[in-house]
Amino acid sequence: MSEAGERRNFYGRIHGKTLRAQQKADLETGLSALSLKGVTREENPERATLDLSFTGGRPLWLEVGFGGGEHLVHMASRNPDIFLIGCEPFVNGIAMLLGKLRDGQITNVAIHPGDVRDLFDVLPDGCLQKVFLNYPDPWPKARHHRRRFVTQGYLTALARCCAPGAEFRVATDIPDYVRQTLEEVPQAGFKLVSQTGQGEAWSDWLSTRYEQKALREGREPHYLTFRRG
Repeated sequence: MSEAGERRNFYGRIHGKTLRAQQKADLETGLSALSLKGVTREENPERATLDLSFTGGRPLWLEVGFGGGEHLVHMASRNPDIFLIGCEPFVNGIAMLLGKLRDGQITNVAIHPGDVRDLFDVLPDGCLQKVFLNYPDPWPKARHHRRRFVTQGYLTALARCCAPGAEFRVATDIPDYVRQTLEEVPQAGFKLVSQTGQGEAWSDWLSTRYEQKALREGREPHYLTFRRG
C-alpha cells in the first residue's frame, strides 16, 4: 500500500462534452448511492483496508476504465452471482453508466469515480477474481508510455489485489500497447493464457463503442488473457 501522505499525478481526462440535463440529474441522485465509501484520501486518509461486506461474499470483479459502461452492465447482468466494481474518473462516462443503471434492476455494481490506484491502496490482498481493461487510453507518444496502465506502478498493485488464478483481460486496438502489455504484465506475476485477434474475442465479450470506432477506422482489436500466478 502507498504511504498515507502520498500524492499522485493523474493525466487522464475528467470532463468532456457538456452533460445533458438528465445526465446531470443522474449524477446528483445516483452517484452517491453507488460510490464506494472509504476509497478517497479525504474519506480514508490512513488508507485503511476496505470492508468488502457489501459484496455479500460474492466473487469480486473489477473493470478499470469502464468508458460508457456498456461492458460493465453486460457483465453484471450476465453474472448476478458476482459483484463488479467499475473504476472511471471521466465524468461523462460515469453519467452514461448511471443512465444505464437508472431502472435499478442491476444491484451487483459499485463505482469508484476516480483514480484506480486509490482503490488498489485499500483493497485487501487477493480479493479480485477477474479484472477487465478494455481499450485503455493508449498514450501514443513514446514519452507518455509510462502513463499507461500496463506499467509496474499499476500492475504490481493490481497483482497484490488479485487472488491466485485470477483472470486479467486486456482488449486494445493499438499494436504498441499489445507489445508493452506482453512485456510488462508477466513481470508483475501474471502468465499469458491466450492472445487472439479480430473475431476471436471471449465468448461473453460485448463489443463496445470504442471497439466499433476502431473497426470503422481500420484498426484490429487484440484480446489478451492473463492469469495470476
